[in-house]
Amino acid sequence: MPANKKYLTKSPIVRLLKIAAGFFGGYAVSVSFHLLLARFFNPGDVLITAYFSCIVLWAVLLLLALLADSAWKIWLIYALLTFVFCIPFFN
Repeated sequence: MPANKKYLTKSPIVRLLKIAAGFFGGYAVSVSFHLLLARFFNPGDVLITAYFSCIVLWAVLLLLALLADSAWKIWLIYALLTFVFCIPFFN
């Protein structure tokens, strides 16, 4: 049974922006989050945990970006999260 056309993305540009936001923005958020954890906890322990949890977090963020209504909104959210997680490094 084919997908309902009203739920599909109309523009290929929007589809590309969502994929790019999920891929690059999700990666930036997951890495900056683990860097923030390494700032407050033992970096060696966070590094061992990040091997697995970074990939899982990135995959979840990728899926959330693809399910989002607006590509620009998800880019803004991921940019703000990355900035917030990097604030302790600006001192």
